[in-house]
Amino acid sequence: MRSLSFLSMEYLFLLMSILSQCLKFGSGTAAVVHAGNGDGVQPLSKIAIHKAVYALHENASVKAHPLVLGTKGGDSDWVIVEIEFPKPSEDDWIAVFSPANFRLKEFINGSSSICQPSDDMEQFPHICSAPIKYKYANDSDADYKKTGKSSLKFQLINQREDFSFALFSGGLSNPKLVAVSNVISFANPKAPLYPRLSQGKSWNEMTVTWTSGYNVIEAVPFVEWGMKGESQTRSPAGTLTFHQNDMCAPPARTVGWRDPGFIHTSFLKDLWPSSVYTYKLGHKLVDGSYVWSKSYSFKSSPYPGQDSLQRVVIFGDMGKAERDGSNEYSNYQPGSLNTTDQLIKDLKNIDIVFHIGDITYANGYISQWDQFTSQVERIASTVPYMIASGNHERDAPNSGSFYDGNDSGGECGVIAETMFYVPAENRAKFWYSTDYGMFHFCIADSEHDWREGSEQYKFIEKCLASADRRKQPWLIFVAHRVLGYSSSYWKDASFGEPMGRESLQGLWQKYKVDIAFFGHIHNYERTCPVYQGQCMHVGKSHYSGTVNGTIHVVVGGGGSHLSAFGPTQTSWSLYKDSDFGFVKLTAYNHSSLLFEYKKSSDGNVYDSFTISRDYRDVLACVHDGCEPTTLGS
Repeated sequence: MRSLSFLSMEYLFLLMSILSQCLKFGSGTAAVVHAGNGDGVQPLSKIAIHKAVYALHENASVKAHPLVLGTKGGDSDWVIVEIEFPKPSEDDWIAVFSPANFRLKEFINGSSSICQPSDDMEQFPHICSAPIKYKYANDSDADYKKTGKSSLKFQLINQREDFSFALFSGGLSNPKLVAVSNVISFANPKAPLYPRLSQGKSWNEMTVTWTSGYNVIEAVPFVEWGMKGESQTRSPAGTLTFHQNDMCAPPARTVGWRDPGFIHTSFLKDLWPSSVYTYKLGHKLVDGSYVWSKSYSFKSSPYPGQDSLQRVVIFGDMGKAERDGSNEYSNYQPGSLNTTDQLIKDLKNIDIVFHIGDITYANGYISQWDQFTSQVERIASTVPYMIASGNHERDAPNSGSFYDGNDSGGECGVIAETMFYVPAENRAKFWYSTDYGMFHFCIADSEHDWREGSEQYKFIEKCLASADRRKQPWLIFVAHRVLGYSSSYWKDASFGEPMGRESLQGLWQKYKVDIAFFGHIHNYERTCPVYQGQCMHVGKSHYSGTVNGTIHVVVGGGGSHLSAFGPTQTSWSLYKDSDFGFVKLTAYNHSSLLFEYKKSSDGNVYDSFTISRDYRDVLACVHDGCEPTTLGS
């Protein structure tokens, strides 16, 4: 250990400040409580990396191969890690670090990373950042404790930096660094990767967002695109990033920090409706050469009101999981990969996806955003992947969130609003509207004030009122937290967020919202068409005629821990399922809509209903849903 005596007072003050933050928020390893039952814990937060000490053993070794990954052009590759340790124990574990030089000496030599101090202010910590993933040494070899030898397989994705593997003893709570591997890297670490499509601010505009290691001073980003089989054009891209001081709290501001690279967005405009386009991502380097991604394709949006087959998928709270079994904690997010795989399997029958909050559950461990965009690449590169803001993206203390917890792990919305484009007027205020053919969507931000009189309330009313129900008969409201009805919300087992209903149910009724979707609660529940707690329409499987009330759907079973239902049996709840799944809406025409709830485990339909009606049914007066009459009328 080294003394702090050679440091400037300014630097010492910085370290003291960080330590103060870490003590306030759990030393950078805070377990975040989600919906009151602790199921928002990020597996990496279980590692007390701030306590790590050197215990290097001369006879221990870690060897990783191959040395170069992605030699065949892939964005991911498998790595074999060989371990030898003469003093093995069952809680030894292997961590993957990126960049490879993760130890403090790099900081002393001028790295820009901010290290957490140890509990002893007279000593330096050894390790500045959390790993990106980990496994126990005995994960694939039950005899490891006897032999001290093990061989593990990790799947790595291209994340712009090189990698190394470190063997720790002492478990996750008292890690002791025993050995460090050789360095491995991808053949082209800066390559443009993980495109994410989104609807633009007009129906005939598609945006493409991607990540690379190229700043604008190194290379000019663009998209080469055009209608399939025809000549291609090029559209420039803007470049954004964010920095450690943009984060609002630990761990994002401390051990969870990792450089995000550069995020580029290009706007593909004047698209022909319902047409197939091909595209690829490009960077023109300063020497005049080009770096290209692989080729992708998408189908443009139909013209608003167009009468054609249109299919929408909606879910929340999916998060990410590792296909190599890494980062497994308490069966964390077991449904995530099943949901992803079912959507990929049915991708040719999906036109647009809405992931309505709690996107990655990175919770301040920023490397996990790369992992997530890699996980959903096949979906998000093919159809618009629209997101909403959830508590695990936005909430941080003293950051302007409506709720003052630290569910985002200090991200405070910065990462979500940079990594994904949404057609909001102000992306820091994550509410927006978007059209898709016969659908009109109003996406609210439940982490900002939505009560009557607020800025967002005015947006919601304007968005609902702007729907031309003759052209777009299917009016959908979306928010992350349950602002409507749920049988499993908190401890009272009823109704979701009371202020949400009080403030918004008048708007839902007045503008005849067909379905309101929510996440946050990790299960599935469907109500009858309901208003002020009363079913306004009989039947469970088919609704026709006048729009008397709004159907409320909780679809938060995308992948994270499942939530149980409360004991109260509510009259408005028609179907409940505590399992992983998603909803698919199919509009056949202006008069017929099919709703299906599918389980992620098998893709089969477990709940469904249909709506059929004419335009005049939307115009018909209902209770609290028509303008008051006067003598003049």
